[in-house]
Amino acid sequence: MDELALSLSPWTRVVVPSAHQLWIATAVTVGFTLLARWLKGVTGGGAVAGATICFLLYLGSGPAGFMALISLFVLTWVTTRWGYQKKQRLGVAEKQDGRRATQVVANLGLAGLSALLHVLNPGQAAYLLALSAALSEAAADTVSSEIGQASADQARLITTWEKVPAGSNGGVSLMGTLAGVVAAALVSLVCSATGILPWRWFEVSLLAAVGGTVADSYMGALLERQKVLNNDAVNFLGTCVAVALAWLLTR
Repeated sequence: MDELALSLSPWTRVVVPSAHQLWIATAVTVGFTLLARWLKGVTGGGAVAGATICFLLYLGSGPAGFMALISLFVLTWVTTRWGYQKKQRLGVAEKQDGRRATQVVANLGLAGLSALLHVLNPGQAAYLLALSAALSEAAADTVSSEIGQASADQARLITTWEKVPAGSNGGVSLMGTLAGVVAAALVSLVCSATGILPWRWFEVSLLAAVGGTVADSYMGALLERQKVLNNDAVNFLGTCVAVALAWLLTR
């Protein structure tokens, strides 16, 4: 990881959190959590889990991490409500009170852990790459699912390419896939523009996120359909694959 011993921007330079930084992180977390709950993006439990992760992201990567989280939240909130009536008809719509704590942890937990590790090991940019890849994969996975379900009644099972109802575990569609790539690119772009990553690692974060999303679909088809894993476990493993790919691509 010598290549990742990067010069961090003022947006992400965090050493030992001072009392001032803790107060700012707390204020930002409370404001974001109240907004997310008011918009019904998360349940009560989801708000608690999201607040914890938001706090860690701010401490571990400063305002840049918070900006990346905001971009993910906006993409998720908008696409979840895109074609909501159709998703209700298909029986795949998210509950209107938002995502549960387990869903939040499954999608964002690894990013929060990466931020915490960066607090404990300041200057180790490998953790910031992990943060970016995990957030970008979470965005790609959610957006691809939501747009795919809204744009078509059917999808293709990624393992056999047979037609399956939209929203089926392991089902993919052209519109959903393209939307997922765009979402991953946008979050990785925010991470690069704010200094979490240097621009030369933008493609690494993007490719890792897309790879993690593809792995998520395969796990959905092979494991979730067989009830070996549930959706939260598959989503968490998808972010793990993205982080592993990001590190491999930098070796």
